[in-house]
Amino acid sequence: MNQKIVNLLNRVLKTSGRKLKKTDEYMFWSPFVAHHKPKLQINVKTGKWHCWVSNQGGHNLFQLFKKAKATHDQMDELSKLVGKPKYRRDDSETTKKEVVKLPRGVLSLAVKHPSPVYKQAMNYLFSRGITGDDILRYNMGYCEEGPYANRIIVPSYDKNGSLNFFVGRDIYQSKLKYKNPPVSKDVIGFELFINWDEPIILCEGVFDAIAIKRNAIPLFGKTIQSKLQKEIYKQGVKKIYVVLDEDAKKDALKITSKLMENGINVYFVHIKDKDPSDIGFKDMTQKIKSTRQMNLRSFLANKLFTKKKKFIDI
Repeated sequence: MNQKIVNLLNRVLKTSGRKLKKTDEYMFWSPFVAHHKPKLQINVKTGKWHCWVSNQGGHNLFQLFKKAKATHDQMDELSKLVGKPKYRRDDSETTKKEVVKLPRGVLSLAVKHPSPVYKQAMNYLFSRGITGDDILRYNMGYCEEGPYANRIIVPSYDKNGSLNFFVGRDIYQSKLKYKNPPVSKDVIGFELFINWDEPIILCEGVFDAIAIKRNAIPLFGKTIQSKLQKEIYKQGVKKIYVVLDEDAKKDALKITSKLMENGINVYFVHIKDKDPSDIGFKDMTQKIKSTRQMNLRSFLANKLFTKKKKFIDI
């Protein structure tokens, strides 16, 4: 049955699908974009499909056939093979958009205050190289009471200026260093400030991104989320610097692999024993400028030596 579906797809898409190992997934040349690699991924068993460049996708093959302008006979043939389509509403219709709100009682760090919490927050920020201009630009605040008491609040805004996430950083050495809102991390950090036509820098946290001061996106962790990944492909980003901490080298290599597979020039910035925010803007700038593009040889060498926690520059 699967082979009959593949044969039909070959005719509709006017291309030959390549089977991925030990799965029901096939890669086809996408009819939606001109790309030098097959970027349309289709599961012939479930009917789910996704173009990794144009970010188009669906939950059944009837949607794909309609977009690909299949003939009436081809649609009938698909019906005979898989039965009538089981349509489902788009995720945007079935899932309520998560509403993110800043903690109640958050105060602006741009306004001077005699509070001990304010003074502690400012001392912490200055110790990490954060300036007054940074505080204004990123609309940083702090809380004196409530669930986020004694924490610096760093908000993130989407391209429309709406809050999409925030980070609460402890300043009194509690056991819980960071406290985030109970919402998904699948957002684009600091999207409001991103210029997709310029090289992108991916880093772990908000303070790393602020310290780097140029087109830096915090991952809010060590992995690249789906929404950011899709936006990178959609925007056609050509060059990306991956700047993760030394203990996240394995995660950084996974990110590097995903991006390289999609034709993006990746620069793996090696940082030893320090976070980007600890290195400082001047030295971090020099590190980024001196980093060479990752190629297949250097990628495999670093993957091989990951367990030994060594960085190989080839």
